[in-house]
Amino acid sequence: MSTTAEPAITLYGTPLSGHSHRVEAFLNILGLPYRFVEAGAELRRSESFLALNPFGQIPVLVDGDLVLPDSVAILVYLADRYDASGLWNPKAPEEAARVQRWLSVAAGDLRFGPALARILTLWGGAASLTDAQAVAGRVLRFMDSHLASRDWLAAERPTIADIACYAYVARAPEGRIPLDPYPAVRRWLERVEAIPALTPMAQSAIPQPA
Repeated sequence: MSTTAEPAITLYGTPLSGHSHRVEAFLNILGLPYRFVEAGAELRRSESFLALNPFGQIPVLVDGDLVLPDSVAILVYLADRYDASGLWNPKAPEEAARVQRWLSVAAGDLRFGPALARILTLWGGAASLTDAQAVAGRVLRFMDSHLASRDWLAAERPTIADIACYAYVARAPEGRIPLDPYPAVRRWLERVEAIPALTPMAQSAIPQPA
C-alpha cells in the first residue's frame, strides 16, 4: 500500500489576503508543493497559531523546522532557498537595491494605500478611507510613470518585487480606486498575470457599498 507524504511546506493564510497571495503565487511559480491552511480570525487568536506568529498575522510559512512570518521575508527566503537561477531575487548590487526599494513600497505605500482602502471598503475600520485613497493615488501615479518606459519594476525580467506589489494593485478597485487613469500599471498587471503558474489575485464576493 503506497502513501503520499505531506508536503514539507505549509502556508497559513486566507484566499482574500494579498499578503497571502504573494506567497502562494510565488510557491506556484517555483513549482513547490505545499499545504494551504486557511487561517481565519479564530485560528489566528489560538495559542497554536500565536506560537507561530505572536502578532497573530498572516501569512506564516512553515518549511521543515523553519517558521517564518511576513510575506516579504517569505518571498526573499523562497527565492534564495529554492530559485537556482537566482533571477527572482538578484544579488548584483544595483538590481538587488532596486528589488529592495520595491519591496519597501509593497510594505509601506501599497499597504497603507490600496491595501488599506480595500480593507476599509470591504470590512470596515477606524482609519480614514480618504487618506488611504490619497496614498493609493500617489503610489499608483508613481508606478505608472515608472512603468511607462519599462516592463517590470526592478529589472529587465520579473522579480519578487513584481510579485510583492501585484495583489493589492490588481484589487485596488475593491477599495474604490479605479485603475483607468494608469495605463502603464494596467499593462504591467497583464504581464504579471501572464507569468506561468501564477494564479491571479481572487476577487472578493463581498458586496461593496455604492
